[in-house]
Amino acid sequence: MQKVLFLLVFSALLMSCKAEQSILPIANAAEPEYIKIRRDAIATALASSQPILKLSFPNASDPRALAQQLAIADARVQKYFFDETTKSPFLNEVFGVYAVRPTDLPPNSGGLCADGSCYRVEIYNYALNLTTIAMVNNHQKQVLMVNYFKQQQPDIPPHLAQLALSIAADSPEVQAEYGAKPDTSNGLMPATKTALNRSRCERSLHLCVAPTFVKADKALWAIVDLTLLKTIGVRWTNVGTTGERVSERKLQNEKIMSCYCDKELKLDKDDWQMQYSLTRSDGLRVSQIRYKGMPVVTDLKMVDWHVSYSATDGFGYSDAIGCPEFSEAAVVAISAPQVLPLVDNADTVGFVIEQTYSSEGWPTPCNYNYLQRFEFYKDGSFRPIIASIGRGCGNNGTYRPVTRIAWANSETSFYEWNEGNWQAWQQEKWSQQNDITAFSPEKYWAKIATQQQQGYYMVPNIGQLDNYSRGDQAYIYVTKHHPNGGEGDGDLPTIGPCCNTDYHQGPEKFIEPTPEPITNTELVLWYVAQIKNDDTKGKEYCWAESVIENGIYVAKIYPCYSGPKFVPIR
Repeated sequence: MQKVLFLLVFSALLMSCKAEQSILPIANAAEPEYIKIRRDAIATALASSQPILKLSFPNASDPRALAQQLAIADARVQKYFFDETTKSPFLNEVFGVYAVRPTDLPPNSGGLCADGSCYRVEIYNYALNLTTIAMVNNHQKQVLMVNYFKQQQPDIPPHLAQLALSIAADSPEVQAEYGAKPDTSNGLMPATKTALNRSRCERSLHLCVAPTFVKADKALWAIVDLTLLKTIGVRWTNVGTTGERVSERKLQNEKIMSCYCDKELKLDKDDWQMQYSLTRSDGLRVSQIRYKGMPVVTDLKMVDWHVSYSATDGFGYSDAIGCPEFSEAAVVAISAPQVLPLVDNADTVGFVIEQTYSSEGWPTPCNYNYLQRFEFYKDGSFRPIIASIGRGCGNNGTYRPVTRIAWANSETSFYEWNEGNWQAWQQEKWSQQNDITAFSPEKYWAKIATQQQQGYYMVPNIGQLDNYSRGDQAYIYVTKHHPNGGEGDGDLPTIGPCCNTDYHQGPEKFIEPTPEPITNTELVLWYVAQIKNDDTKGKEYCWAESVIENGIYVAKIYPCYSGPKFVPIR
């Protein structure tokens, strides 16, 4: 595998030990007009009694404008407008106002927003790297709930994605590396969040994105810090030779939105009962899962894709998948979810709910194709599968999808096999599957069970579960369930950075600094697989190519599946 070429471009931001700059970027006589306009808007906001940049809407009667107004006026939303000690203003910005979908609310929310007048207002605090999400009922003129997500970032709005592209294209570092000023219309992934070691982007302390420009068999990443309004570094990745994209994506957006994003569908099959719906940015959510009438899982979904292209430089993408309408960053659903037979050696052993997501230009470089596959067996077993179909934006990527499983039973404990027996976890914690992880004689890693030993064993994925996996090397996290939407029952913003190589993948935020007791209670299991892609001929994995067959381009794929299997305790 060719070594990744990159140029380290360090600004004073990266190299010096000077005091932190103000949140307001310092004026520069040579800066473009669009930066001056942005800086002036920030200064105006910070000088007001509400230090927040608002979204503009076509007219004052737009219901989103009312929802924004109601949210900003709420004392709970204003909690992080000013520093408690110094009373200095924090810069906030409204990133989005959306009509509430079923998956924005915790399961069993009933008719909370049945009249269709509810809106979700997403606000980002640049100083604290904090997201505030308010649910507003316009008809009642009331803010129903407010949740705070520390060290988490919402999806990037279109105007900031365009701002990042302009900053990148005008950057002398980018132009020097690219050999010319890149065309912003050819920029890829401008709204996908990133990180960069040894910079303020690291660990997502600043809001950073990575507009990417493909040139021949390489991709140039421009790491843009939207907090400081500047390019702070460039990196090259190898993407390999490629042909054209296979075909134009034909999204049936209206049908997908109305049939699978605006409502939840019920399914009753093979002794299983459940409902499913596409979320804004947490993929396909399957909820209220029951087997033979017994509750099994309240909520099952995938909340983040973390994609890292360097273990040392720490840059990559924090990605999202979901409905086609909302996110500038998300790899969106390109078709309706399918319910298919689950066949093993010609025998139908259950059924599958499958959902695909794809970038516009897949399988060309810096475009992604993901798959969710929920397998439900007639014997009560189930397996949530997350797959990358390739190709991505480099040949040395590590994918870390974050899956969330909220278990239904309110008196459940978590056990891990260790030292020859099952040992209960007393507090919230995490563990990692590796070469020395102990498994029970039946090859189980963990179990989720009541005091009467009703529940499920967890079978680790070490490559034995299907033909498209080489194992997960997964992190698992167990947290106490708080059914208020703040820890994932509703649609989550990005909960973790792209490029950490340790357990800091996002779920640890719900554990640290003070783990809660987790015996005989409602539990959430977070599962983070670690999958390394490969473009070596004959060993391709998490990879895709467009090749010529019969005179036309077709996609040749080398998928990588991840996910454990859960087997009922008999």
